Amino acid sequence: MQLGMIGLGRMGANMVRRLMRGGHECIVYDRSAEAVSTLAGEGAIGAGSLEEFVNKIQRPRAVWIMVPAAVVDSTLNELGALLTADDIIIDGGNSYYVDDIRRAGELKSKGLHYVDVGTSGGVWGMERGYCQMIGGETAAVAQLDPIFKTLAPGREAISRTPGRDDVTGTAEEGYLHCGPSGAGHFVKMVHNGIEYGLMAAYAEGLNILHHANVGKGDHASDAETTPLRHPEHFRYDFNLADITELWRRGSVVASWLLDLTAISLLEQPDLAKFSGRVSDSGEGRWTINAAIDEGTPAPVLSAALYQRFASRGEDEFARKILSAMRFQFGGHVEKPHTG
Repeated sequence: MQLGMIGLGRMGANMVRRLMRGGHECIVYDRSAEAVSTLAGEGAIGAGSLEEFVNKIQRPRAVWIMVPAAVVDSTLNELGALLTADDIIIDGGNSYYVDDIRRAGELKSKGLHYVDVGTSGGVWGMERGYCQMIGGETAAVAQLDPIFKTLAPGREAISRTPGRDDVTGTAEEGYLHCGPSGAGHFVKMVHNGIEYGLMAAYAEGLNILHHANVGKGDHASDAETTPLRHPEHFRYDFNLADITELWRRGSVVASWLLDLTAISLLEQPDLAKFSGRVSDSGEGRWTINAAIDEGTPAPVLSAALYQRFASRGEDEFARKILSAMRFQFGGHVEKPHTG
């Protein structure tokens, strides 16, 4: 097939490379002329403007956008003025599914089709493939099937689930039409909410192991410090790179996230190049909002989201309030930070 790609960042560029490797023709556009030039040098057809980009794609056009959620609407507005009836726009970023429902309706009034694709795979996707969670009209999704199939990891990427021998569909390939407009990003939203929880669980557990040698240090003996009752119980110097490598092999907590953690700990055991400031791009918040609207408990995912807020110092004033209250009712003076 022929596909236009707008947005040539970490994922967009590698998706183009995977598609071209699969035999598809890709027309590419990005505000960065250098990004366009790089892919043009690898076989893509570059465009210097949106108008040029649209004119180079055969009708009915298929245009995939990989841009931040905050600029999707402005991108769609520009595209909507240039595309023609029966063209398809695919949003493969992390948009809010509620926005997808609105956008699909707005574009339908212009004769355009909108497909939302929650895409997971990160910077490794070019080689591993991309898991795709798809929402939109059945006919439009079916028309794009060769694109989804090429981007997906493929059935051979992982062993089959026992009992699925007679089950049909594309899920085993690594892509799935999940339902009407918004369904793809709804599934991806919850996927990312779960990701927050998994990451937090690994981080907290490894932190406990990291501090398992606390009994070897000196401990203050004052009214502001909880005593370590049994320092002899905490004299372990664990090699976390080895432990994560161990867990990758036969453990029930093995996962690709653990694989990536093992790589980081092997490269830099003290993780000194990281500050610990963890961003959130919206999906975790939207997952919690959906859980509240549904009346569905999600304490683990909520805690993981709030921990990200705390990592950025957004709890600093609350901590100051706690310290101020302790000073007022008990005269407790803050101890200095020790790092």
